Amino acid sequence: MHSHMLTFRGIPVSPGVAIGTAVVLDTEGYRIAPRHIEPSQVESELQRLRESLSMAALEARVSQHAIADKLGSHVADILGAHAQLLEGTVITRDAIPLIRDQFYAAEYAVSKSISKLAQALASVDSSRFASRTSDLLDVEKRVLGQLLGQRRQQLSHLEKPSILFAHDLTPSETASLDSKRIIAFATEAGGKTSHTAIMAGALEIPAIVGLGTFLAEVSEGVLVIVDGHDGTLIIDPDEATLERYEAERRSFQTLELQLDELRDLPAITKDGVPITLLGNIEFPNEIEHCRQRGAQGVGLYRTEFLYLGRDSDPTEDEHYNAYVDVINALPEGQPVVIRTLDLGADKFASPSWTNEPERNPVLGQRSIRLCLRNLPLFKTQLRAILRASAKGTVRLMFPMISTLRELRECKLHLREVQEDLLCDGIGFDRQLQIGTMIEVPSAALISDMLAREVDFFSIGTNDLVQYTIAADRTNELVADLYNPADPAVLRLIRTVIDAASRANIQANICGEMSGDPAFTLLLIGMGMRQLSVTPHNIPEIKRVIRAVTWTAATHVAEETFRFDNARDVTNYLRDQTRRLLHGSAD
Repeated sequence: MHSHMLTFRGIPVSPGVAIGTAVVLDTEGYRIAPRHIEPSQVESELQRLRESLSMAALEARVSQHAIADKLGSHVADILGAHAQLLEGTVITRDAIPLIRDQFYAAEYAVSKSISKLAQALASVDSSRFASRTSDLLDVEKRVLGQLLGQRRQQLSHLEKPSILFAHDLTPSETASLDSKRIIAFATEAGGKTSHTAIMAGALEIPAIVGLGTFLAEVSEGVLVIVDGHDGTLIIDPDEATLERYEAERRSFQTLELQLDELRDLPAITKDGVPITLLGNIEFPNEIEHCRQRGAQGVGLYRTEFLYLGRDSDPTEDEHYNAYVDVINALPEGQPVVIRTLDLGADKFASPSWTNEPERNPVLGQRSIRLCLRNLPLFKTQLRAILRASAKGTVRLMFPMISTLRELRECKLHLREVQEDLLCDGIGFDRQLQIGTMIEVPSAALISDMLAREVDFFSIGTNDLVQYTIAADRTNELVADLYNPADPAVLRLIRTVIDAASRANIQANICGEMSGDPAFTLLLIGMGMRQLSVTPHNIPEIKRVIRAVTWTAATHVAEETFRFDNARDVTNYLRDQTRRLLHGSAD
């Protein structure tokens, strides 16, 4: 047995288990020493600078088109932003004087000017600008690669599936990964909503970010395990650990083999209770993942991607086209639940929203609060959603509602937009269903009042857990507190389901909790009839649903509420699910 096994915990951003050999990407980038040129070389050096910027911009544009085909135009727009940066004057403004007046070589002038820009952005306490810093790093590597004729290791040349390790991955590096060769990745830096994290989800490979310093402990070629479900990285696992994860991976692979069989089978309990399974999507092209895995529609269409890598807000037509793309890709009658913008806090910021950074953005002007204070931004999206509703089964959902007044204000602005469209003779669904997310404890506690105002609820457990327990879900120091199995969270969820049932409206659940098979029995037993999950998790959830009776699930829910702590709840639910799937259930 090994004695060198090391375990690290980070932030899981894309689920799955991968076991393979490590490939460590050069994390130092290009080290550029200050090098001077002769005064007579200034003009030729300036020409080198301009040519390298031009070639790097061309390279970014080529990558943009290639990635647009692979992951969709909205992901590729990040590279378009890189090309714009290279084509503009923001780099040359500082670099040219360094060459012309101080006689520095072009490499050092580029590195120095981009470093200055990055420091300026890093000093702004804003998630919007923090993500731009990695974009600048990407741009710097492109230009220096042209100037120095160097490239980082070409990952496309790997001969066998590997797991990639790096201090950080830039957006274009992540988007260009070949998921046949790179089966997972883990980085020291990064957050849950970074560009890199979003692209990992779109690629559907296991990924962990924010692990902290660990690269010094990884040798090229060593065996490693990446668990994208709970954020665990294991380096040089011992035999027992390897065996456990191999068994887990085999069970996943077996499940994947059953995918075609499960896809066309109904999500219905053994005693005939149907459960609607919907997919959560980040980008329009992910609708294909939903179709491949048998989703019955889209239960959460996040629209923040429209703001990715942009310096201006998207237009009404850009919103509209992104929605119609998804509607057209679904079979007729399948719903698309479009969530209005959830910007701010740990997500992207709108370019038009230029307030000073907040001391506590998670409790500040994020999401619906930001939209209600920026009505042009909000109404542009509402118009686009209403127009799209004429093309298919669209439902509109407001995020982060915390008071009845907020919800009524949203509905008022929606009516104003509807009246404008009527005046303009533009069609929309007059029976459009309106819903609200329940992700703040105050909303759960007044869910009986909110239920009289809407057609459906969708419980967003990611934020609901964080706000109920007062534990930041991206902070590893309080990771042990952040747990959807906590009795306080479960009581709030039960309150919401009961309120929806009494008002005879639909209740959906769309957070990460809904995609965890360990919670499926509990949620069904509590009365949940609709789950919206990451497409990749649909087959596993369907498998649990088809194996249980509604009566047995109700019993599991009753028993769950006897426990007084999250650990006991989790252990009980995992045990019940394991028994069920191994034939000793009911």
